[in-house]
Amino acid sequence: MELLRSIGISEPVLQFMLVNAILGLSVYLTLYTGMFSLANAGFMAVGAYTGVIVTQNLQLPLGLGLLAGMLLAGVIAVPIGLPVLKLRDIYLAIATIGFGEVIRIIILNFDTFASTLTGQNVKLTQGALGISGIPKITQTWHLILFLIVASYVIARLHRSRFGRAMTAVRQDEQAAANMGINVVYTKNVVFILSAVLAAAAGVLKAHLTRTIDPGDYGFNAAVEILTFAVLGGTTTLIGPIIGGFVLTALPEILRGLKDYRTIVNGIILLAVIIYMPGGLANPMPWSRLLNRIRSVRRRVNSGDVNA
Repeated sequence: MELLRSIGISEPVLQFMLVNAILGLSVYLTLYTGMFSLANAGFMAVGAYTGVIVTQNLQLPLGLGLLAGMLLAGVIAVPIGLPVLKLRDIYLAIATIGFGEVIRIIILNFDTFASTLTGQNVKLTQGALGISGIPKITQTWHLILFLIVASYVIARLHRSRFGRAMTAVRQDEQAAANMGINVVYTKNVVFILSAVLAAAAGVLKAHLTRTIDPGDYGFNAAVEILTFAVLGGTTTLIGPIIGGFVLTALPEILRGLKDYRTIVNGIILLAVIIYMPGGLANPMPWSRLLNRIRSVRRRVNSGDVNA
């Protein structure tokens, strides 16, 4: 922890790095299966509000709030995924963005609608004001444990028959179907798992920030979650984790630059996208860089000997 503090990473920043790594894994699952889904922010909202209502209104432990948020997101993902996942590429992205907006609008108007329906004054989501005063009960070890378990489950999933089906669907859906793979089932299960992970991150983050509102889960949040996976790389499991860590830590590390921090941050991200299109976890750019360093070193050593 002392090493992290020396480079400007405090414990709260570390906690958000871990949350964003979990979000990166959630979008990694869909991208790995060839689905360009941007629904994660919406599922994150479902998890956050469900978890907070369970812990704050019902006075139940965080563990139950986490399970409730994950369960509700998984249930919602079933009817959403069946029709939406028939779409591909940009059409799927647009449809899932629409889902996120629907969730945001429902949260905004839920109390008004419920009050009209029941004839009583309902205050659960608090509309545009959001929910404040949330107990800060998420601990660092909760996040580390959840990230380890999630990573382990995904790693085992990759090595299983279902994981091979995910790869086949990503490469060619028609060929996968001809091989006897149930493409619809595979895509929907992955979509549900992605929703569950995003919801879990929403619950854990809500109990760190102590306040949530519908604006936290709009289009910008969806793009940010996608960026975690793209920056880190989607070729390996470690990529989204690295992406979540780097994108969260970089502004804090560059804090000493003050007014120039945003500019330098943007330049670094642009350089990674241009020179490392496969992401930070892609071994190919690093291998080329090491080969160049070795080549320069051999030339220098050769020059020293000749001299």
